[in-house]
Amino acid sequence: MAAAEQLVTANLDIWSSAIKAKSAAGRGKSNKLELYGIKKLRELILELAVRGLLVPQDPNEEPASELLKRIATEKAKLVKEKKIKKPKVLPPMAEDDRSFTAPEGWEWAKLQDISEYIQRGKGPKYSDIGAVRVVSQKCIQWGGFSVELARHVDDSSLDKYQEERYLKDNDLLWNSTGTGTVGRINLIKDVAAKALVADSHVTVIRTLLEDAGFICSYISSAGIQNRMEPSNENPLVSGTTNQVELNTSSVVNLPIPVPPLPEQARIVAKVDELMALCDQLEQQQETSITAHQTLVQTLLDALTTASERDGFTAAWARIADHFDTLFTTEWSIDQLKQTILQLAVMGKLVRQDPNDEPASELVKKIAAEKAKLVKDGKIKKQKALPAIEEDERPFEVPGSWEWVPWGEILAFDNAPFKRGPFGSSLKKDMFVASGYKVYEQYCPINDDCSFERYYITDKKYEELKGFAVKARDYLVSCSGVTLGRITQVPEDFKEGIINQALLRVRINHELVDDEFFKFLFRSPFFQKAVYANSTGSAIPNVKGVKELKVMPVPLLPIKEQESIVAKLEELMALCDTLKTRINTAQTTQLQLADALGVGLR
Repeated sequence: MAAAEQLVTANLDIWSSAIKAKSAAGRGKSNKLELYGIKKLRELILELAVRGLLVPQDPNEEPASELLKRIATEKAKLVKEKKIKKPKVLPPMAEDDRSFTAPEGWEWAKLQDISEYIQRGKGPKYSDIGAVRVVSQKCIQWGGFSVELARHVDDSSLDKYQEERYLKDNDLLWNSTGTGTVGRINLIKDVAAKALVADSHVTVIRTLLEDAGFICSYISSAGIQNRMEPSNENPLVSGTTNQVELNTSSVVNLPIPVPPLPEQARIVAKVDELMALCDQLEQQQETSITAHQTLVQTLLDALTTASERDGFTAAWARIADHFDTLFTTEWSIDQLKQTILQLAVMGKLVRQDPNDEPASELVKKIAAEKAKLVKDGKIKKQKALPAIEEDERPFEVPGSWEWVPWGEILAFDNAPFKRGPFGSSLKKDMFVASGYKVYEQYCPINDDCSFERYYITDKKYEELKGFAVKARDYLVSCSGVTLGRITQVPEDFKEGIINQALLRVRINHELVDDEFFKFLFRSPFFQKAVYANSTGSAIPNVKGVKELKVMPVPLLPIKEQESIVAKLEELMALCDTLKTRINTAQTTQLQLADALGVGLR
């Protein structure tokens, strides 16, 4: 027992430090991280507890066999008095039903053998008000039971609820349907008489034990929870991955280890004590993560907001002095990369060369060349875009740079901005097995134009040729959570058109370096501007070409663009190397947590 507890308490640094990114993270900071080590610690505590390895056995205590005899006698009495229904006879327990060898004094029993009532709730007639609340699966969470989430039963339907349907103290509530919800279990206490019932997605288990805490721990343990997957070799659930079901027959037949009563109480007390320790560790780690992220963000923001060179130098010195402490997570490296991009587009990453032709001369050349093309009839005359006023400039740029509307750096083309075809112009029933490729959001999301899935005929391509792509075009995701992702069509591209979720952008390559434009587009300032020019909150969508054309963008000497690209590629490679090292260290920490988790199993 001492070894088991030492495994838990002597390795708290390992449990706390094992952190990994969530597979599906939302916008935010610490909520993108999973405290994996503490999660594994909780699993280990439960596993040790239900196997009798967490607290010592006492040979002087009454064995569980005597407890089971008393339960059987009490159950028979309740049946005789017609207080409970006579249970169906279950098949005897096979040897391989016992998932481990129980300690001396323990017994194995089926859940029905130690329970007076096991039944799914019933579908209610809901009401906004009422005397009784209905417990649904959302009330039953791993973090605890929440009656506030329960709706009310219509009072007129209460006569359809038998006495046993009302929840009582010490009832176990087990979620019984749905991927992601099935398997969660709560033990409820301090329940007022005739105040709660369960709906048809929750199984109610009313044991004949004084306290069902040990049973709750056993069902919560990994050995049972892993069987909530249909793919498990010995599943408790039926159905498909999308809609799983925990049938009552599986519940009543579930083999349960039964310790002596006093040992059950000691186990529950020790589990509560160690879970409280896990709660403290989680709170400390989350506080530490939040503080670290705030510090990193504050120091990096000082770099981008410094208006004078001395201020910038001082801000960088503060970071450099603590670099190894600050940049220890994937998130912090990602923020560093974003800051580097922002500094680049602000003119703070490389020194300006006074011999470079200033951007003001480029602006004049743009105007002259465009006027000539219009005069020669090669492009249509367009309404002049308004100049970027002082108060419209997102930040100060070097003297050799200029703020211009985005439309001024586009290609001399009648459709340099082109949104994909909407409505009935391009539908899935028009796709064929081979032909001209349809470019999709996958391309900018993954910065990869090689993906292909749908094709159109030669005839359809000619009809939609205005949406065709060519080498060096940029494809931008213009809807959904991936709004603003960008990629560039390579020289060896496959002919095709964009779909409705893409925006095709063609820039003037004499004014803007290809790689610089991608870095510019991915910078925080530009991404923020793209989102500002979108509609919808749940599913953002770019407003339109008119709004995008007047977005302010910095124009700088082409040689300086090339210098910035070279510096960015160098620094991004260093950041990626650092991130790889961090990932390797994190993987080692996760493996340590996993290894400790099987230490005494």
